Amino acid sequence: MNQEFWKGRKVWLTGHTGFKGTWLSIWLHAMGAEVTGFSLEPPTDPSLFRLSGIAGRMNSIFGDVRDGVQLRCAMEKALPEVVLHLAAQPLVRESYRRPQDTYATNVMGTVNVLEAVRSLHAAGHNVSSVVMVTTDKVYENREWLWGYREDEPLGGYDPYSSSKACAELVTAAYRSSYFPPERYAEHGVAIATARAGNVIGGGDWAADRLLPDCFRALERGVEIVIRRPGATRPWQHVLEPLAGYLRLAELLRYRGAAYAEAWNFGPREEDARTVESIVRQVCRQWGEGAGYRVEEDLSLHEHHLLRLDCSKACSRLGLRPRWNAEESVAAVLDWVQAYRGGADPYELCLRQIKEYEGVRPLSMT
Repeated sequence: MNQEFWKGRKVWLTGHTGFKGTWLSIWLHAMGAEVTGFSLEPPTDPSLFRLSGIAGRMNSIFGDVRDGVQLRCAMEKALPEVVLHLAAQPLVRESYRRPQDTYATNVMGTVNVLEAVRSLHAAGHNVSSVVMVTTDKVYENREWLWGYREDEPLGGYDPYSSSKACAELVTAAYRSSYFPPERYAEHGVAIATARAGNVIGGGDWAADRLLPDCFRALERGVEIVIRRPGATRPWQHVLEPLAGYLRLAELLRYRGAAYAEAWNFGPREEDARTVESIVRQVCRQWGEGAGYRVEEDLSLHEHHLLRLDCSKACSRLGLRPRWNAEESVAAVLDWVQAYRGGADPYELCLRQIKEYEGVRPLSMT
């Protein structure tokens, strides 16, 4: 990341109270950005947002992306140069329980953010870089052994995946209709979407996520229960896609239309690992008393295999994964055990960001 780019830069960040949003807020603050966050109250208790105290280091607004008027008015006051849209209903199983809320947040929330950008532009203020974060689950999953490329068909079996595919279509329509790349010289607004794989990291207390569920069981002294041991996902540390979002935002500002498209951010091919292999590593590194059992739950549909082809980000953004799956899981365990030992969450995040920044990029080949 180009720290000089972010120093003093006005950034609008939705979803800043969530797990990924808090990590990104801490990173942006450390680089000197002027961050305005817009989000609901933290989705979990405890939450990294509250424990880190990041709210005192940024302009934090509690708001709902489904409220287009509130969002637009708040963005007009902030006058950002960069927009990073992370706010979402992010859980597959929750989307089965609350499909209407999932679509309202993930689809209309996307519309409202883009409408606010359009309103600012109409008023003469250019938001030069817009990164709309979706997910690797936007693809029509055919259980292929190879990774999905950015030009593969979109789909979505469950409400979450479908809503995020819809968000991709909404973004593409706004880009084509209002900020077409071929007329970038006239409007100066570059909009891209970012599709990231499964992320892990310290400070995640969400329900129905693998590592938080593991740590809750281990802290209670009971066996971890896994429902789909053979499911294969592109696991990556949370800092990997965040680095991608930041780099993409920089290039949207510097080179505009050439980067206003969809981008995959994920690990190397060999780091797409099964749920059971991740849990085995957690148990091994946790130590005595850690164990798990399999209780398969097939009541809700989930795809067995998902891989991403991230060669475009590698070649055009110059990004390569820095931590492999084993190193990523180890980093999460280090964070969790240090936190349990009394370490400050904000300082833990800063330390791991510095460690991540100091690693020589690993080759994807």
